[in-house]
Amino acid sequence: MWISRPVYELLPYLYMLVGIALLAAAWVVEAKAWPSVLLAVGALSLMGGLVLWLRRKDYRTKQAEYDSRSLDDKI
Repeated sequence: MWISRPVYELLPYLYMLVGIALLAAAWVVEAKAWPSVLLAVGALSLMGGLVLWLRRKDYRTKQAEYDSRSLDDKI
């Protein structure tokens, strides 16, 4: 399954935004178990978004360093 490029590019930021929102909700909600659940899911979502963003950044940096021409084209 493929998703459109604009949606694909926004996913890390969306994950981080959801993570921050859940962490803020954990601070505000005053129930028994909900703050713990919101805190855990928010932290995981924030970390997932950061990891995805950093991996994409690293991949794109490394791809820019390599010559994209094949070895046959260099002769």
